[in-house]
Amino acid sequence: MATVEHSVGVRANYAATGQPEYHKAVGRIGPWQLVRLINESELARVYLARPAEASADQPATYVIKVLRKEWWRDPQAIETQRRAAWLGQKVSHPHLLPILSANVQQAPFYLVSPKLKGQSLDNVLENKESLPLPVKLWIARQVAQALSVLHESTGMIHADVKPSNIFVSPEGHATLIDLGFAHSPSEARHWTSRPVVGTLNYIAPEVVTSSLSTTVTSDIYSLGVTLYEMISRELPFAATAPDELVRLHREMTPSCVRHYAPELPKPVASLIHRMLSKDPLRRPESSAVVAEELTRLEIECFSIR
Repeated sequence: MATVEHSVGVRANYAATGQPEYHKAVGRIGPWQLVRLINESELARVYLARPAEASADQPATYVIKVLRKEWWRDPQAIETQRRAAWLGQKVSHPHLLPILSANVQQAPFYLVSPKLKGQSLDNVLENKESLPLPVKLWIARQVAQALSVLHESTGMIHADVKPSNIFVSPEGHATLIDLGFAHSPSEARHWTSRPVVGTLNYIAPEVVTSSLSTTVTSDIYSLGVTLYEMISRELPFAATAPDELVRLHREMTPSCVRHYAPELPKPVASLIHRMLSKDPLRRPESSAVVAEELTRLEIECFSIR
């Protein structure tokens, strides 16, 4: 279960947990029966749910994230949910989590999404599950396609691409979740002005250097870190102190990913390290370009386990 959290956000568990669903509802919010609590943080509670008019034996096929009452007057917490609701309803794509319904104008604040089957990519990595190289490239390609649609249709940066925000089904279908911290380049703020717990490992150098220089290629950098980690089982930079981690992203060159995976084809390593370029202009120019290159590499590497 993914539980990495920001201080004003919550990473909901959108998976079927394998636990039996209780038929008796534990509560109601708006037109929804809350069937079972599946995750919670200091900010929000996440429930399996079904429509209020549904019978007790109808499966709960929705997930509702409810902002805790103590945050109903916090502008930042409310704005996070409003942003996620707006983008989740505006952008439709198979690899972006949709927001089916929301109440974000007045309390109680909540978001409604479909229940996804599978687990977060960070769980896959933590469980040491072995994925064939083509599957790793496929997962990254699906996320790149989701980012491409988000970037091109809204001009917004996701700003929080990392394994805990990528949900993978048993069949390998990847869904990018959590749009609460998405923003346009003009809205970018210095990293110290917003909570980034769990994000600094994946954050682009320009995000921690300037408040105005982030672009869509900042998401490409974060996806590059994620792909590097998928293949090497290591982060390109690791430090316990936030300031030191920021310095590493700004100044240091990561070890070649082939140091950890010598069998990795050089074109794959080349793409990853271009995505990790310190200079945004040296990265692939768009997520669409990344998706196209990943598609080609995926086909070329199809026989590699």
